[in-house]
Amino acid sequence: MADANTTAPKQPKVVNKSGTLKMTDEVAATKQTRDMSGRPMRKNTRRDRVKADNTPKEFEEITINIDRVSRTVKGGRRMRFKALVAVGNKKNKVGVGVAKGGDVTTAVQKAVRVAKKNMITFNLNEETICHEVETKTTGARVLMKPAAPGTGIIAGGIVRSVIGLTGIKNLISKSLGSTNKVNIAYAVIEGLRQQVPRAKWNTTIEKNKTSKKENK
Repeated sequence: MADANTTAPKQPKVVNKSGTLKMTDEVAATKQTRDMSGRPMRKNTRRDRVKADNTPKEFEEITINIDRVSRTVKGGRRMRFKALVAVGNKKNKVGVGVAKGGDVTTAVQKAVRVAKKNMITFNLNEETICHEVETKTTGARVLMKPAAPGTGIIAGGIVRSVIGLTGIKNLISKSLGSTNKVNIAYAVIEGLRQQVPRAKWNTTIEKNKTSKKENK
């Protein structure tokens, strides 16, 4: 009978190709990583690294134009940037903002705040505007007409950029006056603000009915 006090045979040591002993998972879990001086290394728990926010945004933004403007002062010319930005929710809310800043990022951020502050809510007729409208802002004139389903947005660059942030899918537009981008953008906003739903139209038939009742 084998002696009970005799120790069990040791398992053979597993050696890697490099000549070092292979560590088991149990042993590796108890080990602590140390630096060159022998001190234990701390885990990376930095709080200044902000994780990316994947939540959908309420409003979409688009930078329509960026201009470099200069101002002559006593010491020379002072260069700044002017940004034209449009903001919308892909439904019936849209706004346009213009702002200046020392760099492009600052100008865009300021313009976005201005656009959100001056947003408007307009009326829609399914996926087009309610009626034809022509608006004028200083020298810019913009004509917009409703279109049948499947037409798409037939418009220039500035009008297309602003309308693309709304729920309008079919529209015919024409810029008739000045080519100033800021004035065209504000003319589009004014045209959308003037939209009146069909239920509130004062048609000639209703006017004739009211006049007949008054005559009786």
